[in-house]
Amino acid sequence: MIAINLPDVLAEVSAVFARYETALVTNDVDVLDELFWDSPHTLRYGATENLYGSEAIRTFRASRPAQGLERELLRTVITTYGRDFATANTEFCRKGSDKTGRQSQTWLRTPQGWRVVSAHVSLLSAPPPMA
Repeated sequence: MIAINLPDVLAEVSAVFARYETALVTNDVDVLDELFWDSPHTLRYGATENLYGSEAIRTFRASRPAQGLERELLRTVITTYGRDFATANTEFCRKGSDKTGRQSQTWLRTPQGWRVVSAHVSLLSAPPPMA
């Protein structure tokens, strides 16, 4: 049976997820590149792009605008499976946006540390206000 959310592993993945989030909103491209697995098998489906391989992801990051990246995380769920595999899913919103974002990441422990091997970002129209 696979151990779910071992406390030490959950703490590790939560910390690396927080590091990724800080790098994302501050546009720290070096850290973002570091935290994605350097492999042609890595993929990232963004809100407007499909990126296959770490080189395509690095190229995208290098050309992405550095403004308007701040966001508020609404709900984050991190689940670890054994000692070397995890998922992180979060909902977010950006100030002034009428959309809710969703981000999913698959993390793998590598010899270099925890790395994102697959990611997906999508946007939903905000639900109508409650009456």
